[in-house]
Amino acid sequence: MKPLRWINYILILLFLSSCSSGGSGPLTDIFATSTPTQSLPTPSVEITPAPDAQAAVNIFLQALQKDDYASMYAMLSQTSQDAITLEDFSKRYNDALNTMSAASVEYTINSSLLSPYAAEVAYSITYKTVLAGDIQRNIVVHLVNEGGWKFQWDEGMILPELLGGNSLAMEYSVPARGDIYDRAGAPIVSQADAFAFGIQTDQIDLDMINTLVTDLGRLCGFDPEYIRDQIDASGPGWYLPMCEGTRNEAQRLLSISPGGLVISNEYNSRYYFRTGIAPQAVGYTLSISAEDLDSYRRLGYNGSEKAGQAGIEKWAEDYLAGQHGGILRVVSPTGQILSTLGQTNPQPADSVYLTIDQNMQFYAQQAMEFFRGAIVVMEVDTGRIVAMASGPDFDPNLFEPTNPNVNALSNLLNDGNQPLLNRATQGQYPLGSAFKTITVAAALESGLYLKDTPYDCQYEFTELADRTLYDWTYDHCQKAIAAGDFCDDSSTKPSGLLTLQEGLMRSCNPYFWHIGLDLFNFDRKADIAKMARAFGLGSKTGIEQLEEVSGQIIDPVTDVDAVNQSIGQGDMLVTPLQVARFMAAIANGGTLYRPQIVEKIQPVEGDAKLVFRPEANGTLPLRAENLDIIREALLMVTQNPRGTARFNLRGLQYDVAGKTGTAESGNGLSHAWFAGYTLNQADTGQPDLAIAVIVENIGEGSEYAVPIFRAMVETYYYGSPQSVPPFGRIGEPPYTPTPPVAPNGGFAP
Repeated sequence: MKPLRWINYILILLFLSSCSSGGSGPLTDIFATSTPTQSLPTPSVEITPAPDAQAAVNIFLQALQKDDYASMYAMLSQTSQDAITLEDFSKRYNDALNTMSAASVEYTINSSLLSPYAAEVAYSITYKTVLAGDIQRNIVVHLVNEGGWKFQWDEGMILPELLGGNSLAMEYSVPARGDIYDRAGAPIVSQADAFAFGIQTDQIDLDMINTLVTDLGRLCGFDPEYIRDQIDASGPGWYLPMCEGTRNEAQRLLSISPGGLVISNEYNSRYYFRTGIAPQAVGYTLSISAEDLDSYRRLGYNGSEKAGQAGIEKWAEDYLAGQHGGILRVVSPTGQILSTLGQTNPQPADSVYLTIDQNMQFYAQQAMEFFRGAIVVMEVDTGRIVAMASGPDFDPNLFEPTNPNVNALSNLLNDGNQPLLNRATQGQYPLGSAFKTITVAAALESGLYLKDTPYDCQYEFTELADRTLYDWTYDHCQKAIAAGDFCDDSSTKPSGLLTLQEGLMRSCNPYFWHIGLDLFNFDRKADIAKMARAFGLGSKTGIEQLEEVSGQIIDPVTDVDAVNQSIGQGDMLVTPLQVARFMAAIANGGTLYRPQIVEKIQPVEGDAKLVFRPEANGTLPLRAENLDIIREALLMVTQNPRGTARFNLRGLQYDVAGKTGTAESGNGLSHAWFAGYTLNQADTGQPDLAIAVIVENIGEGSEYAVPIFRAMVETYYYGSPQSVPPFGRIGEPPYTPTPPVAPNGGFAP
């Protein structure tokens, strides 16, 4: 058919050429009249130029690169569209590209041959596939002019091998998913056989109930009294899902099997040890969803795998998934293998080692067990994350479909306390009085204040024209009066005459309101905000391995804005990770390190692919003498009898410095903050740590955050918390503290 078609084209062109030549030539003679002397008019034939066929092919292939099958289909000829629907057309391309694991498509247009009504364009196309290498083919496409070039489509435009109803088939080889370990090599996540444990309340042996709740509590990390409360609240006939455990972890419980304990059949899964170590940071895996299937197929997945959905599981997907292998074949309509187009061998997955210390992490999670909030522990000289807890936490094993306790997942997903949120990196809070550290830095660097600049700190602040503000001691005094007591101790009477350092030690609100207003009126309106941004607030820390938010620091517009900002209130928002980072910078002499939570990526054989290295990405804009002034003041907070953190740090054998904070949340009770660091490396040989603690909607920082900070310090040096906080033991349900008032100190922001 092709030679005849081109002969027709040539005849048409000859005819047109003859008509336009003024009547000469043999074709003209055929149509001549019998009167030679008669003058005939010259025929006028308007020829429409053929459109650019190469441009049309270019548009078509660009749409292919974008998986824009609708635009491609719109460029098919009417005959082709009559032969295939848009849905089938899209499916054939999508299935072929998915099966090939085509990560991208490249092409080059080589040549074209065209007439006004038809065209042929030759091009080279290369499918850059993950599992079969580069697949390159030379293709000639036929087009017809239907008011623009339209494609005469067939399967050969995908691959010539697909003509005749052939299809592609990939034989996959999927390596086992890699493991996640802590810094010492203790497993955090691995493939393992596990049991699911629960309680059938109408089968409880009352003689064994103490053993039941105690051993389950030990396995699941629950307080035994919490389990009792669950049993009492549910009544008889209920099944209470508890947790999961390996045979080794649950050895004692399996051997005792007290009445009421329900033990599932052993099942194999991606197992998160100890019901989830740093679950918000480690993340979890899920089966690939229908919405994401195409994307994963193009990466070489067959679609049956589980993939990381959050945290390290998501960030390290390329390492943990390993290199899939595959053999790409052409198969006939009857299933016969016709040819092999390419193949790759699988490569084993890598393992991820975190900077997390599992023991520190365990007690950090215990400390947050019954609170909303976060704890961040990091090395001051490296940026290494030692622990990162977000409360409440969750059990990532519930995302395993074969887990018999999977029904509990709906409760997790609908929990209003948002346990999946990593409050350490994504929680945004006003910093409260802990921000006063930055206000001191701005005051000193402005040159308007010295370490000994005095201020008389009384109950009231009257320097604003339209309102009177009150110090925290005033609130304490009012509570004492309401309780029938007197305002005669340092937590209830005004702090009096203070130096700048003592103002930070006592967390005197009027002094800092004065500084904020003073700088604002001195045409230094943005000094505090600029200093906060230089301390890393209002921008991401750069941790990269975890999702994080920026928070916000806004320049004050009014004097009220300036006053609020000076004590960490107003429209400011910070993350606990940002706070731990700037405290580490104060401790180490001014260097802001990029926080990191991955120690190394280790293949099965050979050297590590990625190894932790400290990365400095900022410097505090402070003169050395001013940084020393701030560090002295932070030490006064914890060691001076009048320091706001001193009372709940009494008896601690290791030196620490830091700042309390009580931030108005605008919703319920205040957020309790404490951020500080250790100063014992020279004596212990252990790296010093920066620790930030926030407990949401609970009260004052000195009452809640300071004791938790202390528990982290004790765990670091002793292996576990040694003291009992005023609100109850770490890991047990809290009770409302009624702390005694120290004669020379007390609780304050």
